[in-house]
Amino acid sequence: MSQMRAVLIKDEKGPIENLYLGDITKPSPGSGQVLVKIKAFGLNRMDIIQRNGAYPVPPGASEILGVEFSGTISEIGPNVSGWQIGDEVLGLAGGGAYAEYIVVHDRLVIKKPAHLSWVEAASIPENFLTAYQALIVIAELKEGESALIHAGASGVGVAAIQMARTYGAKNVIATASTEEKLEWLLSIPNGATHAVNYKTQDFAREVKRITGGKGVNVVIDFVGQSHWHKNIDSLAVDGRMTMLATLSGGEVSKVNLMQILYKRLRIQGSTLRSRSQEYQEDLVQRFKHDLLDKVSGSQGDTALRTYIHKVYPWTEIQDAHRCMESNMNSGKIICEIL
Repeated sequence: MSQMRAVLIKDEKGPIENLYLGDITKPSPGSGQVLVKIKAFGLNRMDIIQRNGAYPVPPGASEILGVEFSGTISEIGPNVSGWQIGDEVLGLAGGGAYAEYIVVHDRLVIKKPAHLSWVEAASIPENFLTAYQALIVIAELKEGESALIHAGASGVGVAAIQMARTYGAKNVIATASTEEKLEWLLSIPNGATHAVNYKTQDFAREVKRITGGKGVNVVIDFVGQSHWHKNIDSLAVDGRMTMLATLSGGEVSKVNLMQILYKRLRIQGSTLRSRSQEYQEDLVQRFKHDLLDKVSGSQGDTALRTYIHKVYPWTEIQDAHRCMESNMNSGKIICEIL
C-alpha cells in the first residue's frame, strides 16, 4: 500500500517533544469522499488538548491531529459530483489534517477563492465556521445588539469580532490578556469597538459601563470556570451565551440560578467537531452562501479578513505547538507542507 508522511505522536499522547514526522498508510476515498493533497493546515487549541490525551476523537475520525486544511483534490471516490482532480479547496475534517493527504466527505470541502493563498485558505474552516455557528446560528446575533467576545486575539475570536461587526452589532467588546493584543484588536479594520484586559480589569463592570448598564446580548466564551460569574453578570435580559470550551476548568461553585431565571438567559454549549456529518455539511454550505465571498487576506478590502500570526514549515511542528501554548499569538498559526 502507498505511504505518506504525517505528524505522529510518540506513545500516542504526551508533551510537545512527542510530535514527529513519520510514515503511515495513505488513505483512499470511499463513496462520497475525495482525497486532498494538503498544502497547509491550521493549528487549534483542541490539537494541544488531543495531543495531551484529553480530547475525545469522534467515532470514525482520524487519530491524526488537525481539523482544517487547504490543498488540491488528487482522487475522487464513487458517488461524488461537482469536483474534478486538481480542484483547489479548503476544508473541515474530524481529524487527519497534519498529513500529506486527507480523505474527507465532498460536502465538507469548499472551492478555494482564487484571491486567497494556501495559508490564508487553511486559516478559514475551523475558525470562521466555529465563529459563524456560535455567533449567528446558535446565539442569533441581531443588528444593533452588543456582543462580548472572549479570547479576542485567537483565530476564532478575531473571526467572531469581525462577523459581529459585519452583522451590525452596536458594541463588540473583546477581551485579551495583554495591552498589545488589545491595541491590535482595536486597530484592525472591522475590529473590536472596545477591548478589555481580563487580567487587570473587571470585564463585567466594563461591559455595564459601555452598554449604559444594560449588558450585552451575546457572549462567546472559551474560558469557562473563571469567567462564569462575570459572564452571567455581563448578560442583558434575554441574553444568550455560547460556550465553546472550558480552558480554565468546567466546574463552577456558588452558581446563582436566579440570575439565569429572571434574566431569561439562554446558555448553550457546542463543539463543532462532535457534530454529525449532516450538521457540519449544512453549516459549511450556509457559511459558503452567507459569508465566504466576504473573506479576504489581511490586506484585502472585504468585511472579513484572515489574520496570520506565523507560518511554520511542518517540519517545525514542535515549534508551532510551542507558539500556541505560549498564548502570545494574535491571529492564526499555520503550518505549510513543503
